[in-house]
Amino acid sequence: MKAPVSWIKELVDLPDSITTEALTARLTALGLKLEAIESAGAGIEGPLVIGQVLTMEPEPQKNGKTINWCTVDVGAANGTGEPQGIVCGAHNFKPGDKVVVVLPGGVLPGNFQISERKTYGHLSAGMICSARELGLGEDHDGIIVLPADAGEPGDDVRAVLGLGEEVIEFEINPDRAYALSLRGVAREAALGFEIPFTDPAARDGVPIADGGGHPVEIEDAEGCPVFVTRVVTGVDPLAPTPDWMRTRLEQCGMRSISIAVDISNYVMLELGQPNHCYDRATLAGPIRVRRAAAGETITTLDDVERVLDPADLVIADGDGPIGIAGVMGGARTEISDATTEIVVEAAHFDPTSIFRSQKRHKLGSEASKRFERGVDPLLPPIAADRVVELLVAYAGGTAAPGATQAGTTPTPGVISAPVDLPARISGIDVSADDTVRHLTAIGARVTVEGDTLTATVPTWRPDLTDPYDLVEEVVRIVGYDQVPSVLPRPVDGRGLTREQRLRRRVGRTLAGAGLTEVVSFPFVGEATFDQMGLPSDDRLRETVKLANPLSAEEPAYTTTALPGLLKAAARNLGRGAPGVALFETMTVAFPAEGAAPIYGVESRPTAAEMETLLAAVPRQPMHLAIVLAGERERAGWWGSGTVAGWADALAVVRRLADELGVAIDTANTERAPWHPGRCASLSVDGQELGHAGELHPAVCKALGLPERSAAVELDLDLLMALAPETPRAPEFSTFPVAKEDVALVVDADVPVAAVAEALRDGAGDLLESVRLFDVYTGEQVGEGRKSLAFALRFRAPDRTLAEGEAAAARDAAVARAAEVTGAVQR
Repeated sequence: MKAPVSWIKELVDLPDSITTEALTARLTALGLKLEAIESAGAGIEGPLVIGQVLTMEPEPQKNGKTINWCTVDVGAANGTGEPQGIVCGAHNFKPGDKVVVVLPGGVLPGNFQISERKTYGHLSAGMICSARELGLGEDHDGIIVLPADAGEPGDDVRAVLGLGEEVIEFEINPDRAYALSLRGVAREAALGFEIPFTDPAARDGVPIADGGGHPVEIEDAEGCPVFVTRVVTGVDPLAPTPDWMRTRLEQCGMRSISIAVDISNYVMLELGQPNHCYDRATLAGPIRVRRAAAGETITTLDDVERVLDPADLVIADGDGPIGIAGVMGGARTEISDATTEIVVEAAHFDPTSIFRSQKRHKLGSEASKRFERGVDPLLPPIAADRVVELLVAYAGGTAAPGATQAGTTPTPGVISAPVDLPARISGIDVSADDTVRHLTAIGARVTVEGDTLTATVPTWRPDLTDPYDLVEEVVRIVGYDQVPSVLPRPVDGRGLTREQRLRRRVGRTLAGAGLTEVVSFPFVGEATFDQMGLPSDDRLRETVKLANPLSAEEPAYTTTALPGLLKAAARNLGRGAPGVALFETMTVAFPAEGAAPIYGVESRPTAAEMETLLAAVPRQPMHLAIVLAGERERAGWWGSGTVAGWADALAVVRRLADELGVAIDTANTERAPWHPGRCASLSVDGQELGHAGELHPAVCKALGLPERSAAVELDLDLLMALAPETPRAPEFSTFPVAKEDVALVVDADVPVAAVAEALRDGAGDLLESVRLFDVYTGEQVGEGRKSLAFALRFRAPDRTLAEGEAAAARDAAVARAAEVTGAVQR
């Protein structure tokens, strides 16, 4: 919405001390967001004066164009008082007309310099200007012809053209339709600065509805509650639009069309009430407001034939539709150069109906923009009277007596609210008197009884429907900047639970190890377990069946966290990923014994009943699953890469155990879907946590994974339960380390972990670490045997080890390993 500052000042007595910037800042604070401040004729410099054409001589040119060689009286503005010779290509003027002249030395918008120059065989000293050349509009068909009383030749023409006047462009929110008018903008300015406002809708002498206008019949009162018509006869359709009106329309972004259309648009901008003028001679009988019939068509003012929808609200006469209500009129009843009698229409329409029609026909208009947001229902007779007044004043028309009004004006809404609601909601110290004063200022009629306020909302504010709308009105007037900043109070509690802290620690540790977390659906079917190679009697096949599964192929809640993770790994590898390292934490479910009993709802279950119900709920522990497949380390100029395997899976588990402060034991075992002999059972203090190792080749083939892919699954709830609240920090000694290496030969089926544990037991407290660094099988150790090379590191926390202490500890470790595992030192 564009609003000239001079027009605003006609309706609001703004003091000179209030600058345009201050005005826009206050209006923005009230909800009318500033988009731009424009100045008409910006970029014009130098002498711009009134000129009077003395002579004009048409001169045809070789290119077929005819120019006019003119002598123009510019008074003393050229410094000599002599007429100015100017070449002009326009033909819409004649000798004696007053025109706009920019003299040499002037500058037009776009930095167009004006100077004396020879053209078409003449020395042209200046330019006679069109509206587009001055930046006042797009009209370039002819030059501006000023009224006879515009002033004397040589006078500065800026004031006549309204140049230099500032125009404010606002962004209007959909709930503030009243601001799509100068009436609304000016009312907000008066509200913001608490100064008097002259309401252009406060008119005296509006005719009483006595049927004197064109007859109207409303067949759809819901779509059109009010319809007003007035008649004007003796109109001169070719009467010129007054310059002041044309200027204001152009400042508001509209082009001048004809006197009747310009007056209609001007009143819409002034009051916010769209209206329409019909050629009375083209109307066939009464005007009817109804819904369109199926298959009806209309040619609208843009000369497009449109097929109407039965939901469209139309304005029709005896020959059919003459307009899409609130959107656009029809071409059949359009004002023409022969129109002498005009029917003026102003109506109130249902916003939803107008919105749907303009969307349906992709036909947004200035009228629909206002109607779909909500227009003051009291305005139709006032707007019609204003249009008639201007047609009489500037188009030579005569107002027919009386008016026709069909329908009843809707009653304004009433809202009740606690009088202290604005203060309680906003936190601003707003007294009851201030609340009443601010609501009265927006046009509401307010009464207070006890602690309750009742407001009859103004008819131009259909957006006010509940008590909190009143709160918003009070707060925006007081100022949103006055709302205090209050930090939210934290809820009572002790922060994260122990389980939450541990789960976050698990996630950070795995992410630090290069793994990516995924989330998959926890649903499985028999085919899932078949792919994993689970025996038919495996306990993991005992699932909780879903009553309404997403898929008939996967109708059960999973008992293992691996299926979804394995599918995610295969999907990423299949799309070109060289390797994957994924993890997921999720609940699994194991069926409870027996079905849950059904109790009545007439009373709360007893403690015993609750215990029975809870016992029937499936056990749902949290599990952690890890999958490593493909490249673990990329190959490059730095060297060859590595492929993920069971050792990487165990390394991740040990890293996680170290972070949680848990000592995990491993032992060989067999468990689907892992490879027999390449699967480790993971336990803590004899309690089994889960399994890790290399997946069975058949499983890898069934799922599309590379051979020797590795996987881990742990009972995360149990692991966290066994973890200390705060892991013990590692202890370091500053004394030198003693290094001892041993190579032990054992049977091939002896676990490395068993040998390492025996070494720890035998070495005593001086042992700092045990690390396997080589495994050898071959003729030198014999068939069915293997050689394990361990690096032992000894250190005392309080002293340097004496000579022989490390060797003695090493011998004790070897002896213990021989005793427990049958190891023989090489």
